[in-house]
Amino acid sequence: MKIKTIKSLVDEAMKVVNTIEPKKAKTFLELDNHLLIDIRDIRELWKLGTIEGARHIPRGMLEFWLDPESPYFKSDLKVDMVKILYCASNWRSALASKALMEMGFTNVMHVQGGFQALVDAGFSVQKIESK
Repeated sequence: MKIKTIKSLVDEAMKVVNTIEPKKAKTFLELDNHLLIDIRDIRELWKLGTIEGARHIPRGMLEFWLDPESPYFKSDLKVDMVKILYCASNWRSALASKALMEMGFTNVMHVQGGFQALVDAGFSVQKIESK
């Protein structure tokens, strides 16, 4: 049995997802109805913080929280809201964006370079205390 590597899955995702530069994310976030979503693990947020104003949705809960039919649906995460995802680099956010597209979301994109690229572009970091 031949399995797909994570690199091949990410390469496939990168061919179909909308990847934006951090500066473009800043422009989009000035508009209404755009949400920046941090999909990193909570331990990454404890260690490095998150982008100020971002909504943390752990990668493992993303589809559940955004699906109105799911018992875990978060009603404040409106279906028509434009979702801008990021992770540490951009592999997980590419895969997550592709999964959301497969669910039927057309208003999803992810940030090239992830968290550090956003920081380097001047986004403010908010510290997150561990519990």
